[in-house]
Amino acid sequence: MNILVILGHPQPGSLNHAIAEQTVETLRSQGHQVVFHDLYQEGFDPILPSSEIPRGAQLSPEVLRHCEELTAADGIVIIHPNWWGMPPAVLKGWVDRVMRVDVAYNFVGEDGGEGVPQGLLKATRALVFNTSNTATEREQNVFGDPLERIWKDCIFELCGVRDVHRRMFNIVCISSLPEREAWLAETRDTVRRLFPADQSSSA
Repeated sequence: MNILVILGHPQPGSLNHAIAEQTVETLRSQGHQVVFHDLYQEGFDPILPSSEIPRGAQLSPEVLRHCEELTAADGIVIIHPNWWGMPPAVLKGWVDRVMRVDVAYNFVGEDGGEGVPQGLLKATRALVFNTSNTATEREQNVFGDPLERIWKDCIFELCGVRDVHRRMFNIVCISSLPEREAWLAETRDTVRRLFPADQSSSA
């Protein structure tokens, strides 16, 4: 399988970076082809210019490459911290610029607007790893688990990816080294379970 892995965290050496490294290493050990982007390290520009908004707009080579990688992916892994119940701006900008109409979705029929959205992505499964300093109970009961709604309902399902999994690791700021090691082991096991070994690679 061809798996796209996107990391959105500004600090090298962070738990998010360790999760990304574990994810990429595990996927490759399973025989998958991996396309990995560290958006901060690469300096991805999150600002959507007005020239990119129209359908059929001319895209920069960088954004075009990201679009092509997204449409080619059989699976997608997203890794980022929970900031105000949202992804970091660089990752939100990646969604704005890359998960665009006629790439990730289009519209069919008429409903008084542009029509009913239809997902275009061929990826059958998505996995989202988040880190947070908010307790799970508060995240769900007080805030309504906004990252679940954003990734599962607002983004992936609209773009045609129905099998969406998310794991939140918390509370990071008071976590111990053994806890972080356990989280990385869980990351490895989750990736192995959701993206099992590519049997075709050993043929």
